[in-house]
Amino acid sequence: MTTTTGQLIDKDGKDALYPTVKHTVLEDIYAFAIGCSFIALGIVMLKTAGLTTGGVAGIALLVSYVAPLPVGVLFILINIPFFLFAWPAMGKRFMIKTVIVNLAIMGMASYAPYAFKLESLNPLFAALFGGTIIGMGILALARHGAGAGGTGVLALYLQKTKNINAGKTQLACDALIMATSILILNPHQLLFSVISAAAMSGVMVGFHKPERYLGR
Repeated sequence: MTTTTGQLIDKDGKDALYPTVKHTVLEDIYAFAIGCSFIALGIVMLKTAGLTTGGVAGIALLVSYVAPLPVGVLFILINIPFFLFAWPAMGKRFMIKTVIVNLAIMGMASYAPYAFKLESLNPLFAALFGGTIIGMGILALARHGAGAGGTGVLALYLQKTKNINAGKTQLACDALIMATSILILNPHQLLFSVISAAAMSGVMVGFHKPERYLGR
């Protein structure tokens, strides 16, 4: 059958040319490895430049400048309350995957100083590249039914239960993180941190469009 837009659909109402196909376990594992690596590397780059970003990655970075704990450990500790939102917001499967990838991110970020040394980075490069690869990492996880936890899960939860737009919630959370950063970072660091948050969000806005994505 053909729709008014020329799209072919089968008798069940699904796209006949591009049927939805679930990812295999190996595909999920590969995507998680890539996503976690990107997020961990982005966090290390921003930490080296003394910057922060949006989401829980930004909160963990900000706290790491005042608390004597590795940013990878802070990342998962801060995420623990948000795991409680993952189940009602996205389901048990999503929550389990999210916990697994968060443990992986913590491990990678904690091991990074033993794997390579970043003594200094241009703050603009760190903001743009670090924020972008964190966004790409989050995107890879989202495409395979997992998340980096944190404010993204909270946004989905509020949208589902309170009908509050998830995008507005995420924007409000990032704005709050940046506002809090004023107390810890200098104006120069704050400016580049805002750029980093924008770069990370830009990836999700530009590429995370479920209606364009056929796998799940």
